Amino acid sequence: MDTLTERWARLSPDTVVVGPADDRERPAVILFHGCGGMRPHLPLYAEAANRAGWRAFIVDSYGPRGWGRMFALSMVCTGALLRGHERAGDVLAAIQGISARPDVDADRIVVAGWSHGGWGIMELLAAPRTQAGELGVADPGSASLEGVKGAWLAYPYVGFLALARTRRWLHKPRVEVAIARQDHLTTVRNAEQVFASHRSQGAQIETWVADGTHSFDEPTGAMPMRHDPALTDVAVGRFEVFLRGL
Repeated sequence: MDTLTERWARLSPDTVVVGPADDRERPAVILFHGCGGMRPHLPLYAEAANRAGWRAFIVDSYGPRGWGRMFALSMVCTGALLRGHERAGDVLAAIQGISARPDVDADRIVVAGWSHGGWGIMELLAAPRTQAGELGVADPGSASLEGVKGAWLAYPYVGFLALARTRRWLHKPRVEVAIARQDHLTTVRNAEQVFASHRSQGAQIETWVADGTHSFDEPTGAMPMRHDPALTDVAVGRFEVFLRGL
């Protein structure tokens, strides 16, 4: 089983870095793709972060594991492999590794996740991290979440497999959630109830309902998902505003 350092050593070579061309210490946002893997909408958000003066790191969870897109669609999107609590190990390792960079302000970290990536982030926020092997890593308690000031969740998975749907979040950064009105994986009512419950427990969560399908910002031909370029622009704009406000 990987330690966090070993996990980040596996992930870092495939991580895409976008940001100002300098070595100045800047805040960082770490982006985690959906179950379909690295897709062309993520650089749009990374560039928005760049405009806001942030460094962006797009983490590929599949390349280091030797998984291609078709394998991921059949095994991860179906819940057979790499469920959210396991993906949370990647999130935690990336936070630890990126926070240690000299060009990153470790006190201003944001994590951003799309669908499955959002699921992984939510599982991390709820994890006690008191036992070896939790989140699929040997030393889950060795990293600090103190510097994580925000989380952006785009149509996160909040179905019955999501343990963090009902578990209290132990770390409560400022959170913005995009709920897709026509999401085939959840109803708006279910998603709003999940986040209202976390708000009642002290979480700082703002939700907005995007009038589109699941993955509305991703160019895809996989029905029932439909790409909406105009709505994508709105989401990217909100993402930039969110970062500027932290």
